[in-house]
Amino acid sequence: MISSFHRPTKAIIDLNAISENIKVVQKHIPQGKKSFAVVKANAYGHGAVKVAKHVHSLVDGFCVSNIDEALELREADIEEAILILGVVMPDEVPLAVKCNISIAVASLEWLELALSEGISLKGLKAHVKVDSGMGRIGVRSLDDAEKLIAGLKKVGAEVEGIFTHFATADEVDQTKFNEQLQFFTNLVNNLSDKPPLVHASNSATSIWHSETIFNAVRLGIVIYGLNPSGTELALPYPLKPSLRLESVLVHVKEIAPGSSVGYGATYVAKEKQFIGTIPIGYADGWTRDLQGFSVLIDGQFCEIVGRVSMDQITVRLPKNYPLGTQVVLIGHEGDHEISATDVAQKRKTINYEVLCLLSDRIPRYYEW
Repeated sequence: MISSFHRPTKAIIDLNAISENIKVVQKHIPQGKKSFAVVKANAYGHGAVKVAKHVHSLVDGFCVSNIDEALELREADIEEAILILGVVMPDEVPLAVKCNISIAVASLEWLELALSEGISLKGLKAHVKVDSGMGRIGVRSLDDAEKLIAGLKKVGAEVEGIFTHFATADEVDQTKFNEQLQFFTNLVNNLSDKPPLVHASNSATSIWHSETIFNAVRLGIVIYGLNPSGTELALPYPLKPSLRLESVLVHVKEIAPGSSVGYGATYVAKEKQFIGTIPIGYADGWTRDLQGFSVLIDGQFCEIVGRVSMDQITVRLPKNYPLGTQVVLIGHEGDHEISATDVAQKRKTINYEVLCLLSDRIPRYYEW
């Protein structure tokens, strides 16, 4: 999807906020731990290359989802370590080795498939993934972890790490978290050949369970200034949101009582009022369920009325505003703020999804 640079809707990324958030989190975790910045999904919608280039001196490496995301960083001359957190099929191993990209290896079956296909694993950098209770990918026993580490090393791979992922580190109830932590800790402590890097801490674990960090952390949503739990747990220290989403009014009209607005005529004016049109819609990630939510105009909340369409939304205005009046969809305006978490609550989802769904049609502009 092409970025619409000639349209006034834009996302403004504060790169200094991201670097400062990293420093704040690092200040509150035990010293001497390695930090990996998670820049998968285009750095949660912020722009992976721009973010990585800005923060590379603050971290020991980067985490991505797949090999194409890793290659994007390498092609942009990012030289730090890169770990792919998802499964890379064996036929992509030669590319990972060539580009010095580490991969997660999650099962003995993967190793068997690679060997059966005659794929050389010599020189591969691997992190063994442990399923400690998340239920997605990873080995589920000490025996399988031992066999996988030994099998990889036997064929020339370098096993540089072992890791897991917590399912409930961002929740008040710590029962599941403690079960996973105990399982992973016992497994790691009983390994006969423990890899150098041991990491389990994502954003939530890093800020609410810093005492449980092994020797590396994976910093995701927190570096973009958002609370991993949404509103369930309070942040232990302040972070600064790094993305602002804004546009302008491109059309303003006065409608009479009884006039309808939008597809399906779901909104009917009860009185004479001004309606403003803003060029953003569900093709941009501003989804249909945001009808009834608000934007900020002139420091005031203005309700989205009528259905969100593919390219436009309509809002009820308190008065007639000139074309080009600024609209804030995420960010501060006057005494008020709309956060990605506020948007997520309206949509009954999480702030991660709100950011990741902001499509490439919205151009990103950078400040630092």
